[in-house]
Amino acid sequence: MDWLQSLFLGEGIAHTLLVLSMVIAIGVVLGKVKIAGVSIGVTWILFVGIAAGHFGMRVDHDILHFIKEFGLILFVFSIGLQVGPGFFSSFKKGGLQMVGCAVAVVLLGAAATYIIHLATGTPLTTMVGVMSGAVTNTPGLGAAQQAYADAVGTADETIALGYAVAYPLGVVGMILSLIAIRFITRINFGQENMALEKMKAENNNVTWVSVEFTNGALEGFNIARIKELVNRTFVISRIMHLDGTVTIADSSSLLRVGERLRVVCNPDDVEAVAAFLGKRVELCNEEWDVPENKTHLVSRRIVITKPEINGKKFSDLRLRTKYGINITRVNRAGIDILPYQGMELQMGDRVMVVGDEKAIEKVAELLGNSLKKLREPQLLTIFLGIALGVLLGSIPLVNIPQPVKLGLAGGPLVVALLIGRFGPHLHLVTYTTMSANLMLREVGLAMFLAGVGLGAGDGFVEAIVGGGYRWIGYGVIITVLPVLIVGLFARLKLKMNYYTLMGLLAGSMTNPPSLGYANAVSGNDMPALGYATVYPVVMFLRVLVAQLLVLMAV
Repeated sequence: MDWLQSLFLGEGIAHTLLVLSMVIAIGVVLGKVKIAGVSIGVTWILFVGIAAGHFGMRVDHDILHFIKEFGLILFVFSIGLQVGPGFFSSFKKGGLQMVGCAVAVVLLGAAATYIIHLATGTPLTTMVGVMSGAVTNTPGLGAAQQAYADAVGTADETIALGYAVAYPLGVVGMILSLIAIRFITRINFGQENMALEKMKAENNNVTWVSVEFTNGALEGFNIARIKELVNRTFVISRIMHLDGTVTIADSSSLLRVGERLRVVCNPDDVEAVAAFLGKRVELCNEEWDVPENKTHLVSRRIVITKPEINGKKFSDLRLRTKYGINITRVNRAGIDILPYQGMELQMGDRVMVVGDEKAIEKVAELLGNSLKKLREPQLLTIFLGIALGVLLGSIPLVNIPQPVKLGLAGGPLVVALLIGRFGPHLHLVTYTTMSANLMLREVGLAMFLAGVGLGAGDGFVEAIVGGGYRWIGYGVIITVLPVLIVGLFARLKLKMNYYTLMGLLAGSMTNPPSLGYANAVSGNDMPALGYATVYPVVMFLRVLVAQLLVLMAV
C-alpha cells in the first residue's frame, strides 16, 4: 500500500494531478449545496484546498504557483475576450462613475487598515499583509514585501502570514457582502432583468420607425437615389403599398406618395430621416409581416463564419453591386448595428440580408453561414493574446519606489479587451462560442482557487491558533465595510444595476471568486463588464497603496 500513500501524500506529477482534481471535484459538489437558499458556489474549492493542505496533501511550491497563475490568466483572459466588443462603449456610458466607486473602495480599505493599526497596535507592515489578503490582491502583497526588504534589508514574515490568514475570509466576506446588499436593497432579479433589457434597448445602435412617404419631390425615385440625397445612414426594409400589400424593399424599389415605409436607422437620426421622407405613423410589427409566397424577395439572417471575411469591409465585398441584395442590419454580440460601407465584419456577426433567394444563397456561400465553423477553437488568438498579456503585465509602469506593474492578471485582461475590440483589424478571429468561453473561465477559476487553497493550507490552523484569529477579524472589516458603504451608495443613490454593481465591487477588490459567483447568479455578461472596466485602475492603486503604507511603517 506504499504506492497509495505515496500517491496521496508524496510528490510527483501523478500526485499533483490527483490532489488538484480531487480538490476541484469535491469543491464543485459542495458548491451545489444551498443553505437558506444561498450557495457560495465554486468558492468551496478554496476551502477544500485549505483542508487538503492542512492534512498533508501538499504540492511542490513552483508547480502550485504555476497552477494558480495560469488558472487566473485563463479566467481573466476569457472574460476580456468575451466583453471586449462592448467594453469601450460601456466605459463611455458610465465608466468614469464606476471607476470613481472602485477608487472609493480602495481608499476606504486603506483608511480602515490604518485605523485598525492605530487602534490595536498591530504593526502596520502586518496590517498591509492582512489588507492584501482581505482584498485578495497578490501583486499588492508582492509589492509590500519588496518595498519592505529594500527599505530595511530584511524580510517581514508577518506580511505573508497576514495575507494567508485573511485571504479565505476575504473571498467569503466579499460574496456575503454582495448577498447582504441584495437583501438590504431588496433586489428583485425579475425587475433587474427588465431594467437590463430596457438599458440594452436604449443603448442599441438601431431602431425601427414607420414613416408615411409624403415628399412629392422624391416620388418615383428609387431607394438608392433617395439615400444619396440625405446625409444620414438609414435602410428602408419594407414598403406598404397603397393597396395595403407589404413587400420587402431593395435598393431599386421605387417610392410613391402615400406609401408607408419601414425604416431602420440610428436612434439619433430618427427625426431627421422621418422629416425628410414624410411623417411618422404608428404601425405594429404584425402589420409589417410579408407573406413569402407574395414576393420574389426574401430576408435571411446569415452568420459570418469564413475566417477570410474577418476584418473585411462591406465596401471590399461589394455585395449590393455583385448580387443585388440589401443589408438592413448587423447583429454583433447581441446588439443590432446599422450597416455602412466602411464597417469591418467579424467572425460571428449575423447579417440580415434582403434580396432574391438565389442571390442570398450566393451571399451565404461567400460569408460562410456554417455554425460548425464557429465551434472551431481559435488557439492562435488565445495563446498569442496570453503571451502579449504576460509581456504587458511585466512592464514597469512607474517606480514609487518599486516598479508598479499590471501583473499576470492585469496584463492579459487588458490585452484581451483590446483584442476583443480591435482584433479583426489585424485579421485575428476573436469569436468563441459562449460554451467554450465559459469552459475556459470555469477551468481557470477552479485551478486558481485550488492553488490558493492548497498553498494556504500548510500552517493555516497554526497561524490562527497562534493569535492570527484577530487578523481574520481585521480582514473581515477591511473587506466588508468599504464594499457595503460604496455598494449601498451606488445602488441607492446612483441607481446602478445590481449585475453591474456586483462586477464593479468584485473588480474593486480584484476578487476573481466573487466575479465567478456574480456570473453564476446573473447569467449574463454585465458583471464581467463591470469587473473589466475598473480592474486595470484598481490593480495599479492596490499596488501603490500597499507600497505607500509599508513606507509609512519604516
